[in-house]
Amino acid sequence: MAACSLVRARALVYSWAMESSLLFNAAALASLAPAGLLHLRHGGRPHQSGRPDGVFWAALAVALAGSTAWAASLLGADWRTGFSITLWVSIAASLALFMGLSAITRNGWRLTPLLLPYLLLLGVIATIWTQAPGQPLNVRPGADWLGVHILISVLTYGLLTIAAVAGLAVVLQEGAMKRKHPTRLTPVLPSVADAEGLQIRLLVAGEIVLGIDLITGIAAQYTGSGIFLSLDHKTLLSLLAFAVIALLLLAHWRTGIRGRRMARYLLVAYLLLSLAYPGVKFVTDVLMS
Repeated sequence: MAACSLVRARALVYSWAMESSLLFNAAALASLAPAGLLHLRHGGRPHQSGRPDGVFWAALAVALAGSTAWAASLLGADWRTGFSITLWVSIAASLALFMGLSAITRNGWRLTPLLLPYLLLLGVIATIWTQAPGQPLNVRPGADWLGVHILISVLTYGLLTIAAVAGLAVVLQEGAMKRKHPTRLTPVLPSVADAEGLQIRLLVAGEIVLGIDLITGIAAQYTGSGIFLSLDHKTLLSLLAFAVIALLLLAHWRTGIRGRRMARYLLVAYLLLSLAYPGVKFVTDVLMS
């Protein structure tokens, strides 16, 4: 009898935990929705003041609070390697960086119609694979660089996510200009010049941070296992992304490459980094589980 009662109690606790987790996940996803729909206000036209208003900041604050709280609850006391967790951490980091960018630049906030729906889509994908298994990260004694490496990896991906969105804005604006037919999005996006300026600044910052990320990754690998460089899929893809961005910036300064051509190469670099960061998690935690 006691054993049966214990089993039932455990089942009830597990059921309650699952329901609470689903509700918390739904709340986090719902917190992204208002920010994802911001561009539909005013009939899709820019705000008359040309600056973000209180509704904009409130929607972003709600989205950041919801995604951060859910990511923190998933992480718990230890960093875990699940695909869903990786996406939620990336969403929270991208939102935090975007809020900072919107505060210090004049037109950064105009990327909202592209960035926020994309982050909402990532939230939906993360929700679909919430139950995909994730394991606590195996931290070897002496791996003092690991925490620093993880934080910088998140920062890198957030910066390049916004840079890629700025590149997409360039592609859309130039396409509309070439066709001489603006779309519903182009009036609220930054101009080609503004989007290119944001793209370059974010690329430079992203390349610097990615370089630091690679160095801290090597340090973490060496202090944890004694191996200087492990050429696994994540490392190779990250090195390729670093090389593509470096060549892209060099070509920009030497030959003046810009516009859609530059944006397309940037999107290739972002794809490589996406394969290295959440892509590897998807393969190991979803496809191979």
